[in-house]
Amino acid sequence: MRVLVDRLWPRGLSKDRAAVDQWLRDLAPSDSLRKWFHARTEAWPVFRKRYLKELARPESAQALNELYRLANQPKKLTLLFASKNEEQNNAVVLKDLLEGMRKPPTGSGPRRRPGGARPSSEKNAEVRTALST
Repeated sequence: MRVLVDRLWPRGLSKDRAAVDQWLRDLAPSDSLRKWFHARTEAWPVFRKRYLKELARPESAQALNELYRLANQPKKLTLLFASKNEEQNNAVVLKDLLEGMRKPPTGSGPRRRPGGARPSSEKNAEVRTALST
């Protein structure tokens, strides 16, 4: 299952070539946050915290619930994004949510279940790029 988690379609990438199964636009950071982080890539912890706060808003709830539902399916879930920065982007934050959290926290670090156990969705989530060519 390939899910695009950006608000805009990646430039120069055809829909056939991307092979996207679902596009969850409402999981993308706001335009203002995206532009802010683009100008300050060294501020990853601040971006992460602000993005998690955005995900806690009611307008993100339906898309976030859909992402959790997809993560619990037997198919492997691949989160697609168009950022050239593969280590610091919204898909990485979403993957962290799937691996250790049910709802966006008020902090910025992943939270583990008691005993360090990971939810079953972790084995199905991975992050891949969908960069334009």
